[in-house]
Amino acid sequence: MAHKTLNFSFTWRPKPSLPVEGRALLHFPRRRVVLPPTLVAVGCRAGTRIVAAGRGESDGSGNLGVVRERKGVRKNVDIATLGNLCVDVVLDIPSLPPASTAEHRAYMERLEASPPDKKFWEAGGNCNLAIAASRLGLSCVTLGHVGDEIYGNFLLDVLSNENIRYVGMSQNMDDTASIAAYETLLCWVLVDPFQKHGFWSRADFSEEPAFSWMSELTEEVKKAIQQTKILFCNGYTFDELSPDLIISALDCAIHAGTSIIFYPGPRGRALLHGTLEEQRALELLLRQSDVLLLTSDEVESLTGIKNPIQAAQELISRGERTKWVIIKLGSKGSILINRSTVSCAPSFKGSILINRSTVSCAPSFKSAIVNSRQVNVVDTVGCGDSFAAAIAFGFLHRMPAVNTLALANAVGAATATGCGAGRNVAHLNKVLELLRQSNIDEDGVFWGKLFEDSSRANEVMLLSKVPINGHKNRFVRIPIRNVVVELLPKFEKTSARSMV
Repeated sequence: MAHKTLNFSFTWRPKPSLPVEGRALLHFPRRRVVLPPTLVAVGCRAGTRIVAAGRGESDGSGNLGVVRERKGVRKNVDIATLGNLCVDVVLDIPSLPPASTAEHRAYMERLEASPPDKKFWEAGGNCNLAIAASRLGLSCVTLGHVGDEIYGNFLLDVLSNENIRYVGMSQNMDDTASIAAYETLLCWVLVDPFQKHGFWSRADFSEEPAFSWMSELTEEVKKAIQQTKILFCNGYTFDELSPDLIISALDCAIHAGTSIIFYPGPRGRALLHGTLEEQRALELLLRQSDVLLLTSDEVESLTGIKNPIQAAQELISRGERTKWVIIKLGSKGSILINRSTVSCAPSFKGSILINRSTVSCAPSFKSAIVNSRQVNVVDTVGCGDSFAAAIAFGFLHRMPAVNTLALANAVGAATATGCGAGRNVAHLNKVLELLRQSNIDEDGVFWGKLFEDSSRANEVMLLSKVPINGHKNRFVRIPIRNVVVELLPKFEKTSARSMV
């Protein structure tokens, strides 16, 4: 997509969190989850692409991603996203200097008063994950609010074109709220020449969530949560929805047997030191989510443990439903841990996937050749969301850990070759081409050092270029070619429908 270059001088300082002295992780008492009476399923709207639901239940090992269906509820949607629907306005700038909040707000208000051309707009927030998931063949629903204006209409058109259903959360409106409170949330994505990004919206200038007028979940939203297999929530959802509303969605999902994926992101640390309501919601999400996604810095801030493997194991041990914890390690890769083994994968984007009983890793797609051209990183916006979509796919389809990570690495790498997120996230044909090339970059020194301090990790499975299974220096090497042979058939029909 086109980027607009701006020249302006303003400084910026992130909104400070409210520190709470002596704050400890997961100190709230555990809650018992009591299942409600039988729920009644309703049909989805006409025109929605639906994938038939499979039956299954998690056995706690982390190898089964599909939760069991409650009696009377037909789970006919693969994944639903909660909140965080916004329009990104992507602008190139010379630098990202610090700034005063007042100057920054005034500048943004001037931009909003005279919006850039539509060619600079893109679907953002949870739309990134939904689009990436839809292109992998998953049926998707987005739950949230968009306004009845040009930005909202643009966003709904994008979702519709990507075969993604939208369910509005705006029936319970506050007559005392301003008109601006109901407008589509804009996120200004400022990109410097080094591809560093700044993300800012009107939610950064308010102590209240952007849609604080929402007081409860609508019946349609509840039914959508009941009918989906996975509910995805990220930390930016707190910018829009109140903690109480987020907890209501969490409870609805748990009672309906819906798996939960939580991606705290940069908001995680602020939530840890936020209001008591934010802290409580964060605690519940960390305990009750089936899958957690974080960076190494984020997991350290939440647990106080520097080693990412040990930190992930701590989250798993304290969680009530937690099966996987994904920790991004920059360009180094990803790991999946469960109770018995560790599996690792250096990945293009870098992530660690932790499961209750094993850990799995997949090396990165450092530089594959697509159509005789080397893949180069153009823009990393949306890579994390795309990676998360692939993790959801693997969790849902009960894929082996290394297979899930290999797919996620390829999806993230393919997205990085595009420009921006939204409609620019990876198309399936590019993902499959990266998998077929199987050009991964192994860094044995890095992985060996990482596991030196992880005495709790036993056998380690590593996705590798070696042609046959092998065991050396604690690592069991899994041939990438074998993994690709298993992955490709899962996407043949979807790829044929989505060629662009």
